[in-house]
Amino acid sequence: MTTSAGARRAPAALVLEDGRVFHGHAYGAVGETFGEAVFNTGMTGYQETLTDPSYHRQVVVMTSPHIGNTGVNDEDAESPRIWVAGYVVRDPSRLSSNWRATRGLGQELADQGVVGISGIDTRALTRHLRDRGAMRVGIFSGPALGTADGGAPAGDAALLARVREAPGMQGADLYGEVATTEPYVVPAVGEKRFTVAAVDLGIKGMTPHRMAERGIEVHVLPARATLEDVYAVRPDGVFFSNGPGDPATAEHPVALMRGVLERGTPLFGICFGNQILGRALGFGTFKLKYGHRGINQPVQDRATGKVEITAHNHGFAVDAPLDTVSETPYGRAEVSHVCLNDNVVEGLRLLDRPAFSVQYHPEAAAGPHDAAYLFDRFVALMRDGRPHHDPLREGQRA
Repeated sequence: MTTSAGARRAPAALVLEDGRVFHGHAYGAVGETFGEAVFNTGMTGYQETLTDPSYHRQVVVMTSPHIGNTGVNDEDAESPRIWVAGYVVRDPSRLSSNWRATRGLGQELADQGVVGISGIDTRALTRHLRDRGAMRVGIFSGPALGTADGGAPAGDAALLARVREAPGMQGADLYGEVATTEPYVVPAVGEKRFTVAAVDLGIKGMTPHRMAERGIEVHVLPARATLEDVYAVRPDGVFFSNGPGDPATAEHPVALMRGVLERGTPLFGICFGNQILGRALGFGTFKLKYGHRGINQPVQDRATGKVEITAHNHGFAVDAPLDTVSETPYGRAEVSHVCLNDNVVEGLRLLDRPAFSVQYHPEAAAGPHDAAYLFDRFVALMRDGRPHHDPLREGQRA
């Protein structure tokens, strides 16, 4: 694979597993890549998207037509590297124009070996994925396309065969591939009020920062942390992060969360953590047709009736009854949040223990700040962890 951003005008092809083919130009690195084709509806925040570990093994199609105009900086990354398997844009910006930018997006993709494609009709591709669902995809350019040194381009049938050999997302066990291997601490900003053990399933950098802003010392632990590891930090609360892959494969995090629930420690989960809570309570999970990915998803908080615009990145959801309280091994549970576009479960909470979760990203990296109060709810749980105390409306006022 070459990584010359100057080769961005080289021919490239995007091949979906159902046989649909789009031809365009290489963007970023030249070579080949495979993953699950998904679309993101955000108009801003592409650097946070690219570095979100939850996008591991996914090829992200940006529905906004013009990408890259604010360049790349050293402050907005959510992890030390780009995690997307591939990147698809219609019109990459030729110039970066932002006082914080230190380099261009195309060069950053090339430097990190991320194969992309530009110059295709991303609106047509998005409509195709909405109709047919997320599916396996390959991007090919340079020698992978058979165009180097005057060679004949590979036929679409040959490329399609390679795409169909790639693994799918259903059944994919990925969270361990993106999580930290060593624990680390994010200190509280100002006076320390609480200690939280955060289980890293693909955590974004802004998440412990949002907790630190509230006086929380965050001990980020590897995904394979044991219950003994969690309680060795003497936590006031336990947090389960976002992450990639199929939650049906996440046996260790489910068992770990059940241990936390049995002890009655205040618990908060987001995204993958919401799915883990669902499984820990005895609910199933399922794969969405094309998922929710973007920074403009409307969600209703049923405790307050408030509608929030929220940031999402998930292809799986919890299968729980929307309008009834469920009996679980840890007491009564209910769906606390729903997506107003499709009634997908967007949050859970226990009524008899201090535990709740949401399917979206309240840290607003990137995205709106409507859901930032959820960190205050977590603080309220830790401040008063009595099992029958309901801190939700108190957290809303905080």
